[in-house]
Amino acid sequence: MRTMLAATLMIASATGLAAAQTAPPSGAVPAVKPKPVATTPVRPALQTPAETAQAMTPAERQAIQSDLAWTGDYNGVINGEPSERMVTAIKAFQKNHGGKQTGVLNPQERAQLTEAARKLQGNVGWKLISDMVTGARLGIPAKLVPQQTSDANGSKWASSTGTIQIVLARRKEAGITIAKLADQEKKEPGRKVGYSAIKPDFFVLSGTQGLKKFYMRGAFKDSEVRILTILYDQATEGTMEPVVVAMSSAFNPFPSGALAGPPPRKKVEYSTGTIVSDDGAILADRDAVEACQSIVIAGQIAAHGNADLAATDKAHDLALLRIYGARGLKPLALGSGAAKASVDVVGIADPQNQGGGSAVSVSKAGVTPVGSNGGLALAPAPGLGFSGAPARDADGRFAGLALLRPSVVAGATNGAVAPQAALVDAETVRKFLVSNAIKPATDAPADAKASVVRVICVRK
Repeated sequence: MRTMLAATLMIASATGLAAAQTAPPSGAVPAVKPKPVATTPVRPALQTPAETAQAMTPAERQAIQSDLAWTGDYNGVINGEPSERMVTAIKAFQKNHGGKQTGVLNPQERAQLTEAARKLQGNVGWKLISDMVTGARLGIPAKLVPQQTSDANGSKWASSTGTIQIVLARRKEAGITIAKLADQEKKEPGRKVGYSAIKPDFFVLSGTQGLKKFYMRGAFKDSEVRILTILYDQATEGTMEPVVVAMSSAFNPFPSGALAGPPPRKKVEYSTGTIVSDDGAILADRDAVEACQSIVIAGQIAAHGNADLAATDKAHDLALLRIYGARGLKPLALGSGAAKASVDVVGIADPQNQGGGSAVSVSKAGVTPVGSNGGLALAPAPGLGFSGAPARDADGRFAGLALLRPSVVAGATNGAVAPQAALVDAETVRKFLVSNAIKPATDAPADAKASVVRVICVRK
């Protein structure tokens, strides 16, 4: 401000002096009007790239870091903190796209970066998920690793040829520290560590394991260990490098609050099964019987015994169970009914919700269409134990199968939140059964309570 004022005063003095020197005698008319002296304001110094980054919100910086990681220009922690590494990455992006290396993205370059990152994410099928076994939150390149398996110890995603593998493991370990945990993992046979970082609340290791490259990030809480391991052939390095950075940043082993996923799977979980044939076919919720060491079918009077998992439909979360040697089963009529405005859900509540009992009960719910893919939501959601229970319309006809899911609010939901209770429509259920050589019954007892059983999943 003082500099600007001094410059103005100097210019004013110079103007007055020039005017005095050229002024005509008193009373004379000037022949030529003097030209005004041009003035140039003193400009403040331009903002540096680091200062520009500092002026952004943390969310803006984090979004830029994430997008630069996907384009392969940024390799660092995606935390929204301003850094010279971020500025260098911006310059690299500008250079690679023929722009001036200023270290500051103009609006056109920011849009270009966003488009490039989204295209790369779409190519690998990037999505944020909550793992149903561990409760951890992570990002998965679903198109690269379409094959998923789970058990009580965690989940695994893999490519069809095994060139890319993602393993999320859990285990109990008392008296552990981050340093001790990292040291244990370093000693795994065939593992050569090229980089390691030990932080107060997590560790990172990377290097080679056999013929593959690996990246590992682990943490623990209350003796519960969570470790994410990414293995990939060196031939896929160009594709996997930005994916690994994104996965590392997205990994939240113990989410809380709005980011919290479902809790770790219960060692014993109760749900409802629907009898669909008199020779032992039981329709169930696929999620409720996932990673079971054994599946027990209990009738209302006595147990029918163990069941085998005969078939699943991952797209609609349906499962077909088989029990052998059972007699007197009463299949539910699965005629041509369809969901209407309201339904009766017939199931067996969790033992804790009925004092250890196994009585069949009915829960009334409204049916609401959700999304553009024909999904159906139930509200209010029936209680625990009702997942896999049949729903019947006002005319007593089969309307679909009820599925319960914990509410999860996280990631890019675009404002849509998955319903807590969903209904798989009757036609989808019938197609699943027919595809597995089950002819849906059309004549059955009028009381649907006789056609449901308790499904007990026992995990390690």
